[in-house]
Amino acid sequence: GKRKRLNTSVLCDSDESEGSDIVVRKVFVKRHCIMDDDENSREQQPDETCPTENVSTTKKQKVFVKLKELAKQRTTRRSCSSENSEESNGEEEIEDEPLCHLPLTPTEVSETDSDSMKDFIVEEEEDDDDNTEHVKSKNQTQQKELNISNSELLAHYVPHLSRCDHYVHFKRVVKAFLINTIDDTFLSSLYDGTRQKKYAQDMLLSLHYLDDRFIQPRLENLISRSRWKDRYKERVDCYPDVRIILKNPENVSCQACELTRYCKFKVLLSGKLYNSRTLEADDFMSDDKQVLKVGVVCANRTRVYHNLKHFKYKLYMDCSSVTKLDGVEDEPVKDTVERLFSQLEDNGWIQKRYNDLEDYMNDADSFQEEK
Repeated sequence: GKRKRLNTSVLCDSDESEGSDIVVRKVFVKRHCIMDDDENSREQQPDETCPTENVSTTKKQKVFVKLKELAKQRTTRRSCSSENSEESNGEEEIEDEPLCHLPLTPTEVSETDSDSMKDFIVEEEEDDDDNTEHVKSKNQTQQKELNISNSELLAHYVPHLSRCDHYVHFKRVVKAFLINTIDDTFLSSLYDGTRQKKYAQDMLLSLHYLDDRFIQPRLENLISRSRWKDRYKERVDCYPDVRIILKNPENVSCQACELTRYCKFKVLLSGKLYNSRTLEADDFMSDDKQVLKVGVVCANRTRVYHNLKHFKYKLYMDCSSVTKLDGVEDEPVKDTVERLFSQLEDNGWIQKRYNDLEDYMNDADSFQEEK
Protein backbone atom coordinates (compact mmCIF):
# COMPACT_ATOMS: atom_id res chain seq x y z
CA GLY A 1 0.00 0.00 0.00
CA LYS A 2 2.81 2.37 0.66
CA ARG A 3 4.42 1.64 -2.60
CA LYS A 4 1.16 2.32 -4.41
CA ARG A 5 0.86 5.70 -2.79
CA LEU A 6 4.43 6.40 -3.71
CA ASN A 7 3.76 5.52 -7.34
CA THR A 8 0.75 7.79 -7.44
CA SER A 9 2.77 10.65 -6.14
CA VAL A 10 5.53 9.86 -8.53
CA LEU A 11 3.08 9.90 -11.37
CA CYS A 12 1.89 13.29 -10.41
CA ASP A 13 5.43 14.61 -10.13
CA SER A 14 6.73 12.73 -13.08
CA ASP A 15 7.87 15.85 -14.83
CA GLU A 16 10.26 16.74 -11.98
CA SER A 17 11.81 13.33 -11.28
CA GLU A 18 14.17 11.87 -13.80
CA GLY A 19 16.18 9.25 -11.84
CA SER A 20 13.78 6.37 -11.38
CA ASP A 21 13.37 3.84 -14.09
CA ILE A 22 9.72 3.38 -13.33
CA VAL A 23 9.10 7.05 -13.47
CA VAL A 24 10.86 7.35 -16.75
CA ARG A 25 8.86 4.48 -18.10
CA LYS A 26 5.62 5.97 -16.88
CA VAL A 27 6.52 9.38 -18.15
CA PHE A 28 7.41 7.90 -21.51
CA VAL A 29 3.98 6.37 -21.78
CA LYS A 30 2.32 9.64 -20.84
CA ARG A 31 4.50 11.62 -23.14
CA HIS A 32 3.66 9.18 -25.92
CA CYS A 33 -0.02 9.88 -25.37
CA ILE A 34 0.52 13.64 -25.17
CA MET A 35 2.64 13.75 -28.33
CA ASP A 36 0.01 11.94 -30.40
CA ASP A 37 -0.96 15.25 -32.03
CA ASP A 38 2.58 16.61 -32.25
CA GLU A 39 4.38 17.13 -35.54
CA ASN A 40 7.23 14.84 -34.43
CA SER A 41 4.88 11.97 -33.91
CA ARG A 42 3.45 12.55 -37.40
CA GLU A 43 6.92 12.37 -38.80
CA GLN A 44 7.67 9.20 -36.84
CA GLN A 45 4.39 7.53 -37.91
CA PRO A 46 3.83 8.45 -41.58
CA ASP A 47 2.33 5.09 -42.38
CA GLU A 48 -0.56 5.57 -39.93
CA THR A 49 -1.64 9.18 -40.72
CA CYS A 50 -0.81 9.96 -44.41
CA PRO A 51 -2.93 7.35 -46.16
CA THR A 52 -6.03 8.45 -44.29
CA GLU A 53 -5.51 12.12 -45.07
CA ASN A 54 -4.65 11.46 -48.75
CA VAL A 55 -7.75 9.30 -49.25
CA SER A 56 -10.07 11.87 -47.69
CA THR A 57 -8.53 14.74 -49.73
CA THR A 58 -8.77 12.82 -53.00
CA LYS A 59 -12.36 11.87 -52.27
CA LYS A 60 -13.31 15.49 -51.63
CA GLN A 61 -11.68 16.62 -54.86
CA LYS A 62 -13.56 13.99 -56.84
CA VAL A 63 -16.81 15.02 -55.20
CA PHE A 64 -16.24 18.70 -56.05
CA VAL A 65 -15.39 17.85 -59.67
CA LYS A 66 -18.56 15.78 -59.99
CA LEU A 67 -20.61 18.56 -58.46
CA LYS A 68 -19.28 21.10 -60.96
CA GLU A 69 -20.01 18.74 -63.82
CA LEU A 70 -23.57 18.29 -62.57
CA ALA A 71 -24.05 22.06 -62.38
CA LYS A 72 -22.83 22.52 -65.95
CA GLN A 73 -25.03 19.69 -67.22
CA ARG A 74 -28.16 21.14 -65.59
CA THR A 75 -29.25 22.97 -68.75
CA THR A 76 -28.63 19.94 -70.92
CA ARG A 77 -30.65 17.66 -68.66
CA ARG A 78 -33.67 19.95 -68.78
CA SER A 79 -33.88 19.67 -72.58
CA CYS A 80 -33.55 15.89 -72.66
CA SER A 81 -36.45 13.46 -73.11
CA SER A 82 -38.34 11.97 -70.18
CA GLU A 83 -36.38 8.74 -70.25
CA ASN A 84 -33.04 10.53 -70.20
CA SER A 85 -34.23 12.81 -67.42
CA GLU A 86 -35.26 9.84 -65.28
CA GLU A 87 -31.90 8.21 -65.81
CA SER A 88 -30.07 11.42 -65.01
CA ASN A 89 -32.18 11.92 -61.87
CA GLY A 90 -31.26 8.41 -60.75
CA GLU A 91 -27.61 9.18 -61.30
CA GLU A 92 -27.94 12.37 -59.34
CA GLU A 93 -29.50 10.56 -56.39
CA ILE A 94 -26.74 7.96 -56.38
CA GLU A 95 -24.03 10.56 -56.63
CA ASP A 96 -25.60 12.93 -54.12
CA GLU A 97 -25.81 10.41 -51.28
CA PRO A 98 -22.15 10.68 -50.27
CA LEU A 99 -22.30 14.44 -50.71
CA CYS A 100 -24.91 14.95 -48.01
CA HIS A 101 -22.28 14.78 -45.28
CA LEU A 102 -19.84 17.07 -47.14
CA PRO A 103 -21.22 20.63 -47.23
CA LEU A 104 -19.74 23.00 -49.74
CA THR A 105 -17.91 26.12 -48.83
CA PRO A 106 -19.56 29.45 -49.81
CA THR A 107 -16.90 30.09 -52.45
CA GLU A 108 -17.51 26.80 -54.19
CA VAL A 109 -21.29 27.23 -54.13
CA SER A 110 -21.09 30.72 -55.64
CA GLU A 111 -18.75 29.55 -58.38
CA THR A 112 -20.92 26.63 -59.47
CA ASP A 113 -24.16 28.61 -59.27
CA SER A 114 -22.73 31.55 -61.16
CA ASP A 115 -21.43 29.28 -63.90
CA SER A 116 -24.78 27.57 -64.33
CA MET A 117 -26.74 30.84 -64.25
CA LYS A 118 -24.35 32.33 -66.74
CA ASP A 119 -25.16 29.52 -69.14
CA PHE A 120 -28.89 30.10 -68.65
CA ILE A 121 -28.63 33.85 -69.16
CA VAL A 122 -26.66 33.52 -72.40
CA GLU A 123 -29.15 31.08 -73.88
CA GLU A 124 -32.45 32.56 -72.72
CA GLU A 125 -31.96 36.32 -72.76
CA GLU A 126 -30.92 36.62 -76.40
CA ASP A 127 -33.40 38.37 -78.62
CA ASP A 128 -34.87 35.91 -81.11
CA ASP A 129 -35.79 38.61 -83.63
CA ASP A 130 -32.28 40.01 -83.68
CA ASN A 131 -30.84 36.55 -84.12
CA THR A 132 -33.25 35.79 -86.96
CA GLU A 133 -32.46 39.02 -88.79
CA HIS A 134 -28.74 38.54 -88.28
CA VAL A 135 -28.82 34.97 -89.59
CA LYS A 136 -31.02 36.00 -92.51
CA SER A 137 -28.76 38.86 -93.54
CA LYS A 138 -25.72 36.63 -93.17
CA ASN A 139 -27.29 33.95 -95.36
CA GLN A 140 -28.26 36.54 -97.99
CA THR A 141 -24.72 37.88 -98.05
CA GLN A 142 -23.27 34.40 -98.41
CA GLN A 143 -25.78 33.54 -101.15
CA LYS A 144 -24.95 36.75 -103.03
CA GLU A 145 -21.23 36.03 -102.83
CA LEU A 146 -21.88 32.45 -103.97
CA ASN A 147 -23.94 33.65 -106.94
CA ILE A 148 -21.27 36.15 -107.96
CA SER A 149 -18.53 33.56 -107.74
CA ASN A 150 -20.61 31.02 -109.66
CA SER A 151 -21.39 33.48 -112.45
CA GLU A 152 -17.73 34.44 -112.72
CA LEU A 153 -16.66 30.81 -112.88
CA LEU A 154 -19.37 30.06 -115.43
CA ALA A 155 -18.35 32.95 -117.63
CA HIS A 156 -14.70 31.92 -117.42
CA TYR A 157 -14.94 28.19 -118.01
CA VAL A 158 -18.22 27.90 -119.97
CA PRO A 159 -18.61 31.20 -121.82
CA HIS A 160 -21.50 29.94 -123.97
CA LEU A 161 -23.67 29.46 -120.90
CA SER A 162 -22.95 32.81 -119.28
CA ARG A 163 -25.98 34.93 -118.51
CA CYS A 164 -26.73 37.92 -120.68
CA ASP A 165 -29.50 40.47 -121.04
CA HIS A 166 -32.27 39.53 -123.48
CA TYR A 167 -31.92 42.74 -125.42
CA VAL A 168 -28.18 42.10 -125.84
CA HIS A 169 -28.98 38.70 -127.37
CA PHE A 170 -31.48 40.34 -129.68
CA LYS A 171 -28.97 42.95 -130.90
CA ARG A 172 -26.45 40.21 -131.68
CA VAL A 173 -29.08 38.42 -133.76
CA VAL A 174 -29.79 41.60 -135.71
CA LYS A 175 -26.08 42.11 -136.39
CA ALA A 176 -25.71 38.51 -137.56
CA PHE A 177 -28.64 38.97 -139.95
CA LEU A 178 -27.12 42.18 -141.32
CA ILE A 179 -23.85 40.35 -142.01
CA ASN A 180 -25.69 37.49 -143.71
CA THR A 181 -27.60 39.86 -145.99
CA ILE A 182 -24.21 40.94 -147.39
CA ASP A 183 -22.39 37.60 -147.05
CA ASP A 184 -25.00 34.86 -147.50
CA THR A 185 -22.64 32.16 -146.15
CA PHE A 186 -22.26 33.71 -142.70
CA LEU A 187 -25.12 31.90 -140.92
CA SER A 188 -24.28 28.52 -142.43
CA SER A 189 -20.64 28.92 -141.36
CA LEU A 190 -21.81 29.74 -137.84
CA TYR A 191 -23.89 26.59 -137.50
CA ASP A 192 -21.35 24.24 -139.07
CA GLY A 193 -18.60 25.49 -136.73
CA THR A 194 -16.34 27.10 -139.34
CA ARG A 195 -16.15 30.43 -137.54
CA GLN A 196 -14.50 30.15 -134.11
CA LYS A 197 -13.85 33.78 -133.20
CA LYS A 198 -15.45 35.14 -130.07
CA TYR A 199 -17.86 37.52 -131.80
CA ALA A 200 -19.09 34.68 -134.04
CA GLN A 201 -19.56 32.34 -131.07
CA ASP A 202 -21.49 35.05 -129.23
CA MET A 203 -23.81 35.48 -132.21
CA LEU A 204 -24.35 31.72 -132.42
CA LEU A 205 -25.19 31.64 -128.72
CA SER A 206 -27.73 34.42 -129.17
CA LEU A 207 -29.33 32.66 -132.15
CA HIS A 208 -29.77 29.52 -130.06
CA TYR A 209 -31.09 31.62 -127.23
CA LEU A 210 -33.72 33.17 -129.49
CA ASP A 211 -34.87 29.77 -130.75
CA ASP A 212 -34.57 27.65 -127.62
CA ARG A 213 -35.54 30.14 -124.92
CA PHE A 214 -37.83 32.70 -126.53
CA ILE A 215 -39.76 30.93 -129.26
CA GLN A 216 -39.75 27.15 -129.14
CA PRO A 217 -41.04 26.59 -125.56
CA ARG A 218 -44.06 28.81 -126.22
CA LEU A 219 -44.83 27.11 -129.51
CA GLU A 220 -44.81 23.73 -127.80
CA ASN A 221 -47.06 25.07 -125.06
CA LEU A 222 -49.57 26.38 -127.58
CA ILE A 223 -49.68 23.06 -129.44
CA SER A 224 -49.89 20.90 -126.31
CA ARG A 225 -53.01 22.74 -125.13
CA SER A 226 -54.78 22.66 -128.49
CA ARG A 227 -56.78 20.10 -130.49
CA TRP A 228 -54.97 20.89 -133.70
CA LYS A 229 -54.32 18.09 -136.11
CA ASP A 230 -50.76 17.48 -137.29
CA ARG A 231 -51.68 18.32 -140.88
CA TYR A 232 -52.88 21.80 -139.94
CA LYS A 233 -49.80 22.47 -137.78
CA GLU A 234 -47.49 21.48 -140.66
CA ARG A 235 -49.24 23.89 -142.97
CA VAL A 236 -48.88 26.78 -140.53
CA ASP A 237 -45.19 25.90 -140.08
CA CYS A 238 -44.44 25.88 -143.80
CA TYR A 239 -45.97 29.17 -144.89
CA PRO A 240 -44.38 32.40 -143.59
CA ASP A 241 -47.31 34.64 -144.54
CA VAL A 242 -50.81 34.48 -143.07
CA ARG A 243 -54.03 36.43 -143.37
CA ILE A 244 -57.08 35.78 -141.20
CA ILE A 245 -60.29 37.03 -142.73
CA LEU A 246 -63.72 37.23 -141.11
CA LYS A 247 -66.57 35.72 -143.18
CA ASN A 248 -70.13 34.56 -142.69
CA PRO A 249 -70.34 31.84 -139.99
CA GLU A 250 -71.05 28.27 -141.05
CA ASN A 251 -71.77 25.27 -138.84
CA VAL A 252 -69.14 23.00 -140.35
CA SER A 253 -66.10 21.00 -139.27
CA CYS A 254 -63.14 23.20 -138.30
CA GLN A 255 -60.16 22.36 -140.50
CA ALA A 256 -57.76 22.93 -137.65
CA CYS A 257 -59.27 20.69 -134.93
CA GLU A 258 -61.84 18.82 -137.07
CA LEU A 259 -64.59 19.53 -134.55
CA THR A 260 -67.98 20.92 -135.54
CA ARG A 261 -67.96 24.64 -134.91
CA TYR A 262 -69.48 27.86 -136.15
CA CYS A 263 -66.54 28.66 -138.42
CA LYS A 264 -66.54 32.34 -139.29
CA PHE A 265 -62.82 32.79 -140.08
CA LYS A 266 -60.83 32.00 -143.17
CA VAL A 267 -57.06 31.45 -142.85
CA LEU A 268 -54.95 32.26 -145.94
CA LEU A 269 -51.41 30.77 -145.85
CA SER A 270 -48.81 31.73 -148.44
CA GLY A 271 -45.11 32.43 -148.97
CA LYS A 272 -41.94 30.48 -149.72
CA LEU A 273 -40.61 27.60 -147.68
CA TYR A 274 -37.26 28.46 -146.01
CA ASN A 275 -34.49 26.89 -143.95
CA SER A 276 -35.03 27.55 -140.23
CA ARG A 277 -31.29 28.06 -139.60
CA THR A 278 -29.78 29.72 -142.63
CA LEU A 279 -33.12 31.38 -143.51
CA GLU A 280 -32.51 30.61 -147.18
CA ALA A 281 -35.80 30.56 -149.13
CA ASP A 282 -36.85 27.74 -151.43
CA ASP A 283 -38.41 28.78 -154.75
CA PHE A 284 -40.22 25.46 -155.24
CA MET A 285 -43.99 26.15 -155.51
CA SER A 286 -43.43 29.73 -154.38
CA ASP A 287 -46.97 30.73 -155.39
CA ASP A 288 -48.72 27.96 -153.49
CA LYS A 289 -51.52 29.02 -151.12
CA GLN A 290 -53.79 27.37 -148.60
CA VAL A 291 -57.29 28.54 -147.58
CA LEU A 292 -58.77 26.94 -144.47
CA LYS A 293 -62.02 27.43 -142.52
CA VAL A 294 -61.57 27.56 -138.75
CA GLY A 295 -63.46 28.53 -135.62
CA VAL A 296 -62.78 31.55 -133.46
CA VAL A 297 -60.45 29.81 -130.97
CA CYS A 298 -58.38 28.12 -133.67
CA ALA A 299 -58.16 31.40 -135.58
CA ASN A 300 -56.78 33.25 -132.55
CA ARG A 301 -54.37 30.43 -131.81
CA THR A 302 -53.20 30.46 -135.42
CA ARG A 303 -52.42 34.17 -135.23
CA VAL A 304 -50.41 33.86 -131.98
CA TYR A 305 -48.60 30.72 -133.12
CA HIS A 306 -47.72 32.07 -136.56
CA ASN A 307 -46.34 35.34 -135.20
CA LEU A 308 -43.83 33.52 -133.02
CA LYS A 309 -43.03 30.73 -135.44
CA HIS A 310 -42.00 33.01 -138.30
CA PHE A 311 -40.71 36.00 -136.32
CA LYS A 312 -37.06 35.24 -136.99
CA TYR A 313 -37.61 34.92 -140.74
CA LYS A 314 -39.58 38.17 -140.82
CA LEU A 315 -36.82 39.92 -138.89
CA TYR A 316 -34.26 38.65 -141.36
CA MET A 317 -36.33 39.90 -144.31
CA ASP A 318 -36.56 43.33 -142.66
CA CYS A 319 -32.75 43.41 -142.24
CA SER A 320 -32.37 42.43 -145.89
CA SER A 321 -34.61 45.33 -146.91
CA VAL A 322 -32.47 47.75 -144.86
CA THR A 323 -29.30 46.55 -146.59
CA LYS A 324 -30.82 46.86 -150.04
CA LEU A 325 -32.00 50.39 -149.36
CA ASP A 326 -28.55 51.48 -148.20
CA GLY A 327 -27.03 51.37 -151.67
CA VAL A 328 -23.43 51.92 -150.50
CA GLU A 329 -20.88 49.93 -152.50
CA ASP A 330 -17.12 49.31 -152.28
CA GLU A 331 -17.13 49.31 -148.49
CA PRO A 332 -15.81 46.55 -146.23
CA VAL A 333 -18.52 44.29 -144.79
CA LYS A 334 -17.54 45.11 -141.23
CA ASP A 335 -17.79 48.86 -141.77
CA THR A 336 -21.13 48.53 -143.54
CA VAL A 337 -22.61 46.40 -140.79
CA GLU A 338 -21.37 48.70 -138.03
CA ARG A 339 -22.75 51.76 -139.77
CA LEU A 340 -26.15 50.21 -140.48
CA PHE A 341 -26.39 48.74 -137.01
CA SER A 342 -25.67 52.15 -135.42
CA GLN A 343 -28.34 53.78 -137.56
CA LEU A 344 -30.94 51.16 -136.65
CA GLU A 345 -30.12 51.44 -132.98
CA ASP A 346 -30.20 55.23 -132.98
CA ASN A 347 -33.56 55.57 -134.69
CA GLY A 348 -35.21 52.92 -132.45
CA TRP A 349 -35.72 50.32 -135.17
CA ILE A 350 -34.09 47.51 -133.14
CA GLN A 351 -35.99 48.44 -129.99
CA LYS A 352 -39.30 48.39 -131.88
CA ARG A 353 -38.64 44.88 -133.24
CA TYR A 354 -37.70 43.70 -129.78
CA ASN A 355 -40.95 45.12 -128.38
CA ASP A 356 -42.86 43.20 -131.06
CA LEU A 357 -41.17 39.99 -129.96
CA GLU A 358 -42.10 40.64 -126.35
CA ASP A 359 -45.72 41.25 -127.34
CA TYR A 360 -45.82 37.96 -129.24
CA MET A 361 -44.36 36.09 -126.28
CA ASN A 362 -46.85 37.68 -123.89
CA ASP A 363 -49.73 36.72 -126.18
CA ALA A 364 -48.52 33.14 -126.19
CA ASP A 365 -48.11 33.06 -122.42
CA SER A 366 -51.57 34.48 -121.76
CA PHE A 367 -53.42 32.43 -124.36
CA GLN A 368 -56.14 30.44 -122.58
CA GLU A 369 -56.83 26.78 -123.02
CA GLU A 370 -59.71 25.74 -125.20
CA LYS A 371 -63.02 24.92 -123.50
